[in-house]
Amino acid sequence: MSAALPVAPRSEFRTRLRDLLTAPLARVVARRLLTTVPLLFVVSALSFLLISLTPGDAARQILGTDAPPEAYPKLRHQLGLDLPIHQQYWNWLRHALGGDLGSSLYTGQSVTDAINGRLPVTISLITGALLVSVLVGVGLGVLSAVRRGTLGRFIDGFAMIGAAIPPFWAGAVLIVIVAVKLAWLPPTGYVPAAESPSLWAASLVLPVLALSLAGIAALAKQTREAMLDVLGSEHIRMARANGIARKSLVFRHGLKNAAIRVTTIVGIQAVGLLGGTVVTESVFALPGLGSLAVNSTVQHDLPVVQGLVLYFTVIVVAINLVIDLTYSWLNPKVRTR
Repeated sequence: MSAALPVAPRSEFRTRLRDLLTAPLARVVARRLLTTVPLLFVVSALSFLLISLTPGDAARQILGTDAPPEAYPKLRHQLGLDLPIHQQYWNWLRHALGGDLGSSLYTGQSVTDAINGRLPVTISLITGALLVSVLVGVGLGVLSAVRRGTLGRFIDGFAMIGAAIPPFWAGAVLIVIVAVKLAWLPPTGYVPAAESPSLWAASLVLPVLALSLAGIAALAKQTREAMLDVLGSEHIRMARANGIARKSLVFRHGLKNAAIRVTTIVGIQAVGLLGGTVVTESVFALPGLGSLAVNSTVQHDLPVVQGLVLYFTVIVVAINLVIDLTYSWLNPKVRTR
């Protein structure tokens, strides 16, 4: 018979678990997750209150103007809209804590199903815009910092123009030029990746470009300034005097030291893209969370609005967590804070 494997004592297991939970990166994750619970509660309560205080309600939107007068209070009672605001919120919160976000007041569809069906569109749009912003913006910033001169002035001008152009205007221009006149890409609509990866990519090109323009401009300028500060520092001059190759100075030393500043801008851009998707999805007729948020707010569809608030909050928390972990990876000193 083979010898039994040794079992670690319970005290040793607790020690290992404590060491894991007190590790620097684990503290970063735990701290961010602990703040998520009260954040979700505060944001959901505020959004519920603000939507409830806006003029109109779902019952009036559903019935329209031709409904008999007695139908309105009856429908309000069926939907629970005649209850006090705090009671309505408590009923929603009680079900939400059990994993049930309710159903749409208009369609009767589950809020979770409605949001999950549109989530891939918004995630694809945000991910694509963020990748384009980082790759093009950081690339232009590094190139202008190295070559300077005319290219540097071009980056400054491009940053001003890019920040001034709203995504909906850029989207309209791209539709007219690229989709209508040149007929290179579809002007509107969305094709799921499961149906056709090529058509899926084609349907995202124009909205991604429109959404990423401001991000490219901001990242290019911030990367250029950060690289100029790093390349002009004393330790870079010493490394250049010691004969280190220019390529190594730029990418291994310069870009790595400028990465923390660039990461901050990337985090801000990623959160800002959530707001940008609302208009961009409307311009390009994309069935994402942004268009759902607009329609639900206009219709006073509280369960859907509340579900979207939770999803958006979780996405923001996830983005901030990734930024925190990136800080810890780029600068080990951050882990000890």
